[in-house]
Amino acid sequence: MSAPVLWTSAMAVEATWGLSLTRWSATGVSIDTRTLQKGDLFVALKDLRDGHEYVSQALAKGAAACLVSRVPEDVDETAPLLVVDDVLTALVAMGRYARAHTRAKVIAVTGSVGKTSAKEMLRTVLSGQGTCHAAEASYNNHWGVPLTLARMPADVDFAVIEIGMNHPGEIEPLARMAAPDVAIITTVAAAHLEAFENIDGIAREKASIFKGLVSGGIAVLNTDLATSQILIDGAAAVGVRIVGFGRAETADWRLSDVAVGDAATVVQARHGAQPLLFKVASQGSHFAMNALAVIAAAEAVGCDPALLACDIARWVPPPGRGTRERIQLDSLDAALSIELIDDAFNANPASMAAALEVLAASQPTQGVGRIAKGRRIAVLGDMLELGADEAALHRAIADLPALHSADVIHCVGPRMRALYDILPEEKRGHWTPEAAALVPKVHTLVDAGDIVLVKGSKGIKLSAVVDAIRKLGHRAATPGDAPAREGATRTNKGAV
Repeated sequence: MSAPVLWTSAMAVEATWGLSLTRWSATGVSIDTRTLQKGDLFVALKDLRDGHEYVSQALAKGAAACLVSRVPEDVDETAPLLVVDDVLTALVAMGRYARAHTRAKVIAVTGSVGKTSAKEMLRTVLSGQGTCHAAEASYNNHWGVPLTLARMPADVDFAVIEIGMNHPGEIEPLARMAAPDVAIITTVAAAHLEAFENIDGIAREKASIFKGLVSGGIAVLNTDLATSQILIDGAAAVGVRIVGFGRAETADWRLSDVAVGDAATVVQARHGAQPLLFKVASQGSHFAMNALAVIAAAEAVGCDPALLACDIARWVPPPGRGTRERIQLDSLDAALSIELIDDAFNANPASMAAALEVLAASQPTQGVGRIAKGRRIAVLGDMLELGADEAALHRAIADLPALHSADVIHCVGPRMRALYDILPEEKRGHWTPEAAALVPKVHTLVDAGDIVLVKGSKGIKLSAVVDAIRKLGHRAATPGDAPAREGATRTNKGAV
């Protein structure tokens, strides 16, 4: 069965005002020849490399056409090319065109912490009540958002668009492009502080997502924050309906109790007078709060809350964002294993606290391994982009109650030295200036029965430590493993 047509040359010309040298139809949109599939429209963006250098390769791999601003020297002028003044501007125009021509209810998600997890939770629960389009990766910037929109089928029921930022002024244009029916702000925390004067500035930037809401749109926001009033004021300023979630008495969706177990989190909540009980198949009160926001947003676009409460249990964290796995060290003895919590994709003070709470709630296995005492081990890397207060924010990790439950703490990066130097001697492990220096030591750091948390900003490259831990054995199936996700729609494919 052939994939449905996503773009025709006529549609693309109408969207971009470009010049198409031939007639063509595309079943997908790609910006990377490594993941390009036959029938894709290849978009020759310029980033670290100029995409025009790969046009001939894209055509050789079966691209239906290429979006370019010039005809490359190694490509014949009779090739299926859509020529525009500027490739990124044209991709944005295609995103706007796709948004205008879809029937989907669109939910946009932003927040200092949890936006990717919320996006994936939404994919899970919305797919239980219709077809859902969402990017497979964190495509949340100036090219990721239009790419996600340009890949959106016209006949999909729901779409989820993640919107991120590093500097002031980035969210509003992306939100206006996405034109969401519902916009979620998961939380506001100290992240990207180096680009903002204070956390209030971050809150105002996050609240600008509400400026993109369609007429009659709904703002879903966290009512528990010191900056919640800024979010409320931002939504009120554009005249949209406000739906609050959190522990506050005034929240429309109120979190009343969270029980964090060794492999799951059980949540009790209320929507008005209606009680709600659901389970998240991962540890952490932060996942419970995100799940409540997701249920509130999905209900706002017409979904059944009872089904949402059941389907949220099918979600598992994306790789590097709290994924939990068991690494069996001995192929003949399943008891000789460690638990690995891979949270190496991102870090700021709020997500660091949440990850350490997960570690504190985890129970090591006793009586196995060389040491015979299961330990909670934390490998913590630098939190980046925190600005002038970064040293104080790293030292403040020592004050988190959850850190006290860790038996051994290893630190990676120059900023984490501020924490390492004030750790109690009995908990202090290794400090290395970079992750690569810790990798050769990994086999000496862990033992069967241990639970190991690896947490840090992506730029500190703690994923190398995660990979080294995995190579100590092999991944073993666990009772909490989720079945493989069914194939995404053709236009949902493809991380770069």
